[in-house]
Amino acid sequence: MKVRKNKKGFTLVELLVVISIIAMLLAVLLPSLSAAREQAKGMICLGRIRQLVLACYAYVQDNDGYFPPAVLADKFEGSCYTISHWDFIATKDWSTGQVIIKPGILWQGRTVEDVLACPSYKGGDNAFGAKFTGYNYNTTYIGHGFGEPIEKPAKITDVRRPGECVLFGDGGFDGGANKFMRAPFLPPQGGDVSCIYAGTQAYRHRKKTNAAFCDGSSVAIGKCFKETEPGIDRKIAPGTGFLSPDNSVYDLE
Repeated sequence: MKVRKNKKGFTLVELLVVISIIAMLLAVLLPSLSAAREQAKGMICLGRIRQLVLACYAYVQDNDGYFPPAVLADKFEGSCYTISHWDFIATKDWSTGQVIIKPGILWQGRTVEDVLACPSYKGGDNAFGAKFTGYNYNTTYIGHGFGEPIEKPAKITDVRRPGECVLFGDGGFDGGANKFMRAPFLPPQGGDVSCIYAGTQAYRHRKKTNAAFCDGSSVAIGKCFKETEPGIDRKIAPGTGFLSPDNSVYDLE
């Protein structure tokens, strides 16, 4: 006597129902996973900005209380051209086209280069195409440097309210990344108005930007201000802006 086996499978309708359920689950889960991933990147970014602050205060201790300059004078030696920024030093040999990038002024020659990279930043750099970028440094009031109205950097004792004076942050503008943070309005010593729009903060962490202050604190900030010098506001890129409607978060007072 033969036993008949039941080989009944899924019907087309049942299969479509299962696929629909899986699709709905994915639609619910994927945004949550994406948000969690971006939140994790924001936390990594805050950690890296804290490393910038620690390196900055190590520099201050070794240099009579002075902050690192944002940039030093360019230097030519034969066919080699060297530019020294707070974050990296780049030397290009124009005869061969070779570019050598080393840790910059802030690091006093010692760092892990990944610390300079915001994990949420996608794009290029505006100096030698440096691989590691995304952060900027308060150049208007703290770093100053070559080509600025005041070249000598500020001293730590010049900062009256360390918890309210920004030091580093997520940099970005329509041309990529710019390592020189600018206050929204020209300071008393003047300066180049055309630099302001490139020194904005990028609000790339779920519409927030990370910033570190002179007291060592680092926070995510959601408020974005667009007010700046007349005629410059039209150049402020979407998703970027300033940390205050005036220079109060940037200045030393």
